[in-house]
This record gives sequence, C-alpha cells and structure tokens, in this order.
Amino acid sequence: MEATVAERGQITLPKAVRDALGLTKGSVLKVELDGSRIVLRKNVDDAISRVRGKFALDASEAGKGK
Repeated sequence: MEATVAERGQITLPKAVRDALGLTKGSVLKVELDGSRIVLRKNVDDAISRVRGKFALDASEAGKGK
C-alpha cells in the first residue's frame, strides 16, 4: 500500500488500514521515528476510554446483577 504526502504534509491512510484498526475521524495516532521509518501507533488509551464509555453502567444498574 502507498500513501502520498500532500502539499500541507498530510497523508490519507488507506481504507483497509483504517478499517482494520478501527480508526475514525478524531482518532489519535502516536507518530514515532525508527531510523528512516515512520511508525504510526493507535493511541490505546484513547481507544480504551471510548470503549469504556460505550459499556459504562449507571451506578443504579451496576448493583442489579448481584
């Protein structure tokens, strides 16, 4: 796969990569250099926070399963 650097230094990640990592608008990526390589990493803290928010229970709901 390839991505082209645009005039303002932006790239578009291929859809297959975005889908495989669950990246959506506003996803945060860590950018690192490894020699002559650019490494993009999904911000795990950000992803975990979003998942927790989706599955969070109200305090009143949390006690009902006991």
